[in-house]
Amino acid sequence: MRTRTTRRSAGILAAGLAACVLALLLANCARTPPEQSLRQAVAALQSSVEARQAGAIRELLADDFIGPDGMDREAAVRLAQLSFLQHPTVGATVGPLHIVLSPSARAPDHATVEFSAALTGGPGAGLPGEANLYDVRTGWRLQSGDWRMTSADWKPAL
Repeated sequence: MRTRTTRRSAGILAAGLAACVLALLLANCARTPPEQSLRQAVAALQSSVEARQAGAIRELLADDFIGPDGMDREAAVRLAQLSFLQHPTVGATVGPLHIVLSPSARAPDHATVEFSAALTGGPGAGLPGEANLYDVRTGWRLQSGDWRMTSADWKPAL
């Protein structure tokens, strides 16, 4: 009788352990929530600007990116490269993000992110030679599991 009880207890313990392992595996496989992924994408863009990495900026922009005055992806990258040539140091400080995920069933993989951005450029250490504050509105699309910026518009905040 004791053997039967021991086997049943061992079976329950094994089933419980299997359930815990399965729960841990599923938790690790869970996708990052869209809002968190968008925050990470904006942070990556900010880091790319500060690191003066035009190629990394290009990777975050969708192939069909459109900016002010019809600026396309390559023109946006060239604008960043020009800023990097003009300023040995570049700073980008992004204010709080206002994220709106598309409620449309036709576009569940689209989002809008609005924020303020302070951009600085200077000759090196010390105070920046230039500083500008902008209100920024960006459009994003989920492509192959990664958010890509599809549009951007900015205007001076002051």
